Amino acid sequence: REWEGLCPFHKEKTPSFTVNEEKGFYHCFGCGEHGSVFDFVMKTDGLSFPETVERLATDAGMQVPQDTPEERQRTERRKGLEDATEAACTWFERSLYMPEGKAALDYLRGRGLDDDTIKTFRVGFAPNSRNALKGALLRDGIPENLLVEAGMLIRPPDDRPADDRRDNSPYDRFRGRVMFPIMNRQGRVIAFGGRILGDGEPKYLNSPETPIFHKGQVLYGLNHALAAARTSGHIIVTEGYMDVIALHMAGFHEAVAPLGTALTEDHLRAMWKVVREPVLCFDGDNAGRRAAARAAERSLPLLKSGYGLRFAELPMGEDPDTLVRGKGRDAMQGIIDSALPLSEVLWRMETGGRVPGTPEARATLQSKLGEYARRIEDPTVRTHFAASFKDRIWQGSGHGNQRGGAWKPGAKSGKNPAVMAISSAGSRTMPTNPARRRLEILLATLINHPILYDDVAEHLGSLDFSAAGETLDNLRQEALKTLAVESGLDNQGLLDHLSENGFASALSALLGSSVLGDAFFARPDVEPRDALDGWNETFDRVRGKDLEVEIAEAQRRQAEDPTEENWQRLQFLRQQMNDASDAHSADG
Repeated sequence: REWEGLCPFHKEKTPSFTVNEEKGFYHCFGCGEHGSVFDFVMKTDGLSFPETVERLATDAGMQVPQDTPEERQRTERRKGLEDATEAACTWFERSLYMPEGKAALDYLRGRGLDDDTIKTFRVGFAPNSRNALKGALLRDGIPENLLVEAGMLIRPPDDRPADDRRDNSPYDRFRGRVMFPIMNRQGRVIAFGGRILGDGEPKYLNSPETPIFHKGQVLYGLNHALAAARTSGHIIVTEGYMDVIALHMAGFHEAVAPLGTALTEDHLRAMWKVVREPVLCFDGDNAGRRAAARAAERSLPLLKSGYGLRFAELPMGEDPDTLVRGKGRDAMQGIIDSALPLSEVLWRMETGGRVPGTPEARATLQSKLGEYARRIEDPTVRTHFAASFKDRIWQGSGHGNQRGGAWKPGAKSGKNPAVMAISSAGSRTMPTNPARRRLEILLATLINHPILYDDVAEHLGSLDFSAAGETLDNLRQEALKTLAVESGLDNQGLLDHLSENGFASALSALLGSSVLGDAFFARPDVEPRDALDGWNETFDRVRGKDLEVEIAEAQRRQAEDPTEENWQRLQFLRQQMNDASDAHSADG
């Protein structure tokens, strides 16, 4: 039997996702996703293959064979620790609604949490007692040594002074704290974070590292975020538990947070298993800015084609919790929609949005940005980052001003990156009619295949559209802006939006037989991969013509003023032309 439904890997209104029960595979005719039941669970839940096998075996009522007695022992040990943390979580939940938990419950309700949210995140309370949790769980039959190993109890050190050894038994680690259970991707409790009530220190206390908990690998809220992330295509990374919960209450169910640490390589890999571009949304202060900078640099060696990061800028003094409570969901959505790509953040970190005015200063800048590019291990991504940085440096200081001011936590750009990259029409002489037709083909292909947005938006936004005229330039900007905000919008939805915004006549001309007859790949019934191949080939031709114009201008400047700077500019453009020719030859 074959089943059909809406694809979980991209937004769509008409079902294009099929599952062949007999052959045991799925395929989406909209986005091309394909695989077995193991691939499906690995991609949708972000699990490794062994974790997927264990999950499916459990669902089927089967037991995964253990190869050795040691492996069976490790499995039993992990299960015992998970049973201990689960029992502790249940006890903390009950304690929150006991008389001793009233202050904690008042605190949570004062932060805007209702009972449903408290239940969803299983928030609880640890009474201010050395033995309350210990006594309850021992009565339930959980061994003391297991509670110590799970991090729920602290065993006093043996080297204490003699007069401090009156009570040498383990005692509760968490006392007088609001308790946030930390769960793995399967939703099993593996650790806790506790926030103290009052002025004590530390304000937040996490479980120690245990056989089932490694804080550099776990993201708070990921178990809740997985389903929403598959639908929205985003994961929003914040700094704390309350940020995650506040965003969840505001409808951003895809929010997560590291556990009091900077983002690690394991965190990044875990998120990239689920979405291609997580959005980092740290606090609007200097510490948040530093955290974003560290994450940007840490991600470089791990970058792969199609995978990156975006960075949302909060106003100074705001965090996600205060922003959504004070200004509402729409304000937060606007900030997420305007998140900057990784390359832009690195650029602004080094330039403040302005290209230096002297050749020697630009050389220094090129060296710094080149160092970022050299950290990228993937050769294709490294080449594109290096070329992008060099191109922006050579454009001169005016280009930096067009892209906005210095990157500051409180300075929201107000523009979408795809729109900011668009060069102003009319900045060059009018190209010939073939140039106009190529631009029309590029735009028509995107409108008929919105799924290509992530692959083509930056390139399309960078082109000079003066040859196409003001109307098509405006249409391009509106299409890019719409797709940046409405991720996953299909062809008909995009056409409806553009028509309602005054582009009906332009669309009629653009999508007529005249344009589509010159480029079969631009038609809406063509496979997206074929459309992308055709788009890339056409873009290479357009970029080649633009480079010819720039090279001619650079040659003129070098002849009139033979300086080292003009010579370097000419050599740079010639190298770009050679690179474009090589890429075109390779594709052919």
